[in-house]
Amino acid sequence: MERDQTATPPEAERDSAANPAREPAFNLPAGLTFILLFLIAIHVLRTYVLPPAIDQEIIFNFAFLPARYDHPLAEQGLAWLWSPVTYSFLHGSWEHLIFNIFWMVAFGAPVVRRIGMGRLAVFWCLSAAAAVALHTAFHWGEMIVVVGASGVVSGFMGAAARFVFSPSGRISRQFAHLNRRLDVGEALANRSVVVFAGIWFLTNFLIGLGMFTPGGAGSVAWEAHIGGFLFGFLLFSLFDPRD
Repeated sequence: MERDQTATPPEAERDSAANPAREPAFNLPAGLTFILLFLIAIHVLRTYVLPPAIDQEIIFNFAFLPARYDHPLAEQGLAWLWSPVTYSFLHGSWEHLIFNIFWMVAFGAPVVRRIGMGRLAVFWCLSAAAAVALHTAFHWGEMIVVVGASGVVSGFMGAAARFVFSPSGRISRQFAHLNRRLDVGEALANRSVVVFAGIWFLTNFLIGLGMFTPGGAGSVAWEAHIGGFLFGFLLFSLFDPRD
């Protein structure tokens, strides 16, 4: 995101180990493939087709602005209503979009396989809103333009942490969605989950200090990343059809 800027079934595990060729390196759910193509199409349209003036209108009406909520809602348009979701379909650059696609492929795929497209649509909207809600708490009333799917990607990461790790701590890309979901207490007691979450939070705190980001902390809405992750981690059971 940028500022404008049940364990795996034993037989399946054995089959995967004995026949590694059956687990392709690139095997995405059709629904996730559609989402990625949609994000790419939007960025192509904004970058190469629409004139700059129209693109600025799109940013103003569909990107997220904390400043909107410091003014009476009745005195402005309805962008305050949909922008907590629509900002997640816009990106600041190709690098920004490709970075989000990479992590969405890694962590979005098992989540989509597990919950299906209907629940995914709700998860996407609510995780996007939760991400910018925390961001707004730190930047109330500021004229900061927030775009990107990083908050949702962080939500995928938080959700995936509840089920993708096998007892050995490894991740099987093809069968991770079949694992038993850990409750929050079990997840916090799982070494693999704790290490994964610890590295993730440390990285984002360092981003907040201006590290790991060419543009400095001001170019990354790192608070929104944390909001999305906490949403996915704490509330994933509401979307998970498996016990």
